[in-house]
Amino acid sequence: MRIFEISATQVTEHQALAPLALPGACQNAFLWVSLTRDELQATLPQVQAILQSLCDAQLVDLHVSDLLNEQLPSHYDYTSEYDLLVIRRLAAVQAAVDAAVPAAPPAQDIVVPDPAPRGGPPALRRIDTRPVGFAVFDRVLLSVHPQDNQVRDTFAKKLMAVAAGSAAPALDERATSARLPTSPADLMLRVVNHIVDGYLDLRKELSRQLDHWQTELTDAKSRFNNWGALMKARQSLRHLLEICEDQRDAVQDWIDEIETLPAQQKHEDARERELVLVRSRDVLEHIERVVHHVRRLEQDAETAVQMHFSIQSHRTNDIMRVLTVLTAVFLPLNLIAGIFGMNFDTIPLLHKADGFWIAMAAMLAVALVLTLVFWRKRYLARTTQ
Repeated sequence: MRIFEISATQVTEHQALAPLALPGACQNAFLWVSLTRDELQATLPQVQAILQSLCDAQLVDLHVSDLLNEQLPSHYDYTSEYDLLVIRRLAAVQAAVDAAVPAAPPAQDIVVPDPAPRGGPPALRRIDTRPVGFAVFDRVLLSVHPQDNQVRDTFAKKLMAVAAGSAAPALDERATSARLPTSPADLMLRVVNHIVDGYLDLRKELSRQLDHWQTELTDAKSRFNNWGALMKARQSLRHLLEICEDQRDAVQDWIDEIETLPAQQKHEDARERELVLVRSRDVLEHIERVVHHVRRLEQDAETAVQMHFSIQSHRTNDIMRVLTVLTAVFLPLNLIAGIFGMNFDTIPLLHKADGFWIAMAAMLAVALVLTLVFWRKRYLARTTQ
């Protein structure tokens, strides 16, 4: 469990929840309580107590079950006291890994492997997601992460670095304070944006893998036979598209809920809501980019398969055309050979000394004339690939 107290100018990490429940705690700041599912299950009474102390509200039992559920898809829900957002993130670090020269992952990047690994290119086989839950209160952001805590630790490191830089003098104080989250909703959207950026980074690797397969599929000289892996790759792309669409629906529901809230009277509150909406729309735009890219990859894969069969069909037609022309050339030769093979004594040229050479010359002339005719009709021309 990691606990951060975030104010306008600094970030303080606390070791325990109990001191924060005392009267007067977190007066000019908000709290970020980040823990795993096991920690939430073990410390649920303490978490509920701190939420009751700071926000006069507690998590609903059904929402606690949602936060503890590892199979929950991305979705949005709310109560009168808080909002609940669940976003599935990539469980593996999508680093640039060469499949031909595999490298050992760092110790901090080792995660529990998927019991049912996916097929297809290495980039698609590494697609595995875990849900991250956020409960957004007025003064507390409660986030529940998988066991590896990859997103939490990475973002916490950035947050502490920003806080350390905020302590130094700046030319513009507004630029200094704006770098830190101003509310639990702002912090939640930044973490969600960090999760979505992982999918954006995955796009280049997916494109590189599928471009390699498209090259093989569209090469007329290749003998592509890895159809089972290709089908698994298309299933993985479809699975990734479903994940991104669930994310888009969840963020869109969040935006719709914010837009339906009554207008704020204070200028500061109205500006803060506008900033949250702007950041929410930015996250939604990132998700839309991932959805668009995955759909394009699916279309490219389907197009490559269709082009592969079209090329193979065209190649088969070329082969059959050449064989047909060769058959047509040798048919007259077989006819001549058949005529001179008849059992008649009065066949012309049969008893002449040069009859054989005359027949061979005639057969060669017929073959050359037919070849020339077929060549002029482009029956023997090479097809440009």
